[in-house]
Amino acid sequence: MSGSSRLKEKKRIGYWMSEKKRRKFNLAHFAELCRAQNMELVRVDLNRSLTEQGPFDVFIHKLSDHLTKAGLGDKHSQQICKSVEDYLALHPHMLVLDPLQNVQCLLDRCTQYSLLEREPLNSLKDVFTPSFVELTSTDIDRNIKLLRESNVRFPIVCKPLVSHGSSMAHQMSIVFNEAGVKDVEPPCVAQTFINHDALLYKVFLIGDQHYIIERPSIKNLYPGGQKTVFFHSGDVSCANASSALNNMENMICSSVAVQLDPVKISRLVSVVRKLFNLSLFGIDVIVENKTGRYAIIDINTFPGYDGVPQMFEVLTDYIVRQMNAKEENVYETALNDLPISSYMSTTVRESERSEHSQEVAGCLNSSLNLDNAFSLEPAVKLDKAMRFRSSQVSHLQSCSPTIQESGVKPPSRAGTAVQQGEDLVSQCNGGIKLPILC
Repeated sequence: MSGSSRLKEKKRIGYWMSEKKRRKFNLAHFAELCRAQNMELVRVDLNRSLTEQGPFDVFIHKLSDHLTKAGLGDKHSQQICKSVEDYLALHPHMLVLDPLQNVQCLLDRCTQYSLLEREPLNSLKDVFTPSFVELTSTDIDRNIKLLRESNVRFPIVCKPLVSHGSSMAHQMSIVFNEAGVKDVEPPCVAQTFINHDALLYKVFLIGDQHYIIERPSIKNLYPGGQKTVFFHSGDVSCANASSALNNMENMICSSVAVQLDPVKISRLVSVVRKLFNLSLFGIDVIVENKTGRYAIIDINTFPGYDGVPQMFEVLTDYIVRQMNAKEENVYETALNDLPISSYMSTTVRESERSEHSQEVAGCLNSSLNLDNAFSLEPAVKLDKAMRFRSSQVSHLQSCSPTIQESGVKPPSRAGTAVQQGEDLVSQCNGGIKLPILC
């Protein structure tokens, strides 16, 4: 603990995470730390009224899986997300780690990478996101054309579009040549593989503090006649992971040992934190072996923090500082008051209603109104939900000079027919208007 002043008035922290997550964390220790700071840690039951369980001054959650499933039509998850969002809307001054709409922006890899391509990241010297393209078809010729147009070079890493909510979110493949494009399993994101000497840096954030943990990663690879390799990312990059993909035997490494620049990492962290407005997340960083450039290859909400010393001490200190700031009316960066997503009111021309327009109708005319966004009939399937999201990106770019100046890259797919020129509602992140992932 950094010595933050103990809270004068008792505060209640409501939290929810899966049973698997609870088993992993030492929550008894967290509860003890909270009590020492005059805070009560309360496990929330999402199947009961939050109002009956409250009031809460802080809400900590790992609802990313439920958010993903809700967007795909799962009724139970839809009900849970609506209940939580309704409660949060009734208590706008509650500290939320993290706001649901901000977390949503990390659930879709194409949205995540598109946001990272914005000008703020480009302003950092030698920091980039590897070239990528969204593939939604099994048409081999079309996919090869998209790869070329987006400058995605072999070998490529193919990742599921959805980054949470399923064990399949971490099932990936490496394609070495055009012949291997037949193995692509859409919808997915195809990204240029960057050689990085089999070393991954997990940058874990807890509020305004960050920690760098080294992990094994995929060895250097080159285009050629190899067959497509399928793998689970956890088998390659978890602590002490051993795999043929991270076996460095006979691997040619760069002659210069990598020394991370702490100043550059701090600037990278600052930019990404400001972009997504999150407190609990992790950034996967690799260093290109030939150039020394830093590549951001993934961002994860509320990670496991393996290897981070005194994680709950740091988290408790951050919460206490935020609570003290609120009591003193000195608001630090109020992450939950500055949502990254803005929402637009949209109508679909009656003459253009296609066979799937009814499925996305619940997302129309929504301003984070989850009883609309999560009440889709029939259930939204992944490809159609993503298609509607891409249409929002395209629409925002076409009618907003601010978006055009920001450089957000739309996914490479035709969007749902959305009437041009609709009003944009809400504004955030310095005027940058972004799409909601329905």
